[in-house]
Amino acid sequence: MNKKGWKQIPMGGVIITPGNSKDYKTGDWRTFRPILDYKRCIHCLTCFIHCPDSSIKASQGQMKGFDYDHCKGCGICASVCPVKCIEMKNENEIKD
Repeated sequence: MNKKGWKQIPMGGVIITPGNSKDYKTGDWRTFRPILDYKRCIHCLTCFIHCPDSSIKASQGQMKGFDYDHCKGCGICASVCPVKCIEMKNENEIKD
C-alpha cells in the first residue's frame, strides 16, 4: 500500500521494547490541542498528575507547557484544571 503517510509496522506495533515509546512521536494523532493561558495558571500541577501521556512539561514546581510530540489531545488536562486556564483548540484552527 502506498498511501501518503502510511507506515508498515510489525505485528503488535512498534513500541515493543521497554522504554522505546519516547522514540515515537504520536502527537500527530491529535484532533484538539491544549493551549495554556500562562497568566491564569496557578501551577498546581493537577494537569501534570492526570496526563495519561506524560505530556505536561513541568520544572521546579511550575507548569512549563506541553510536549506536543506526544500529546494525544484527550483534554483531561483542561477538564481537571481548577482555574480553567487550559483551552482545547481544534488543530485545524492552530497556526504554528
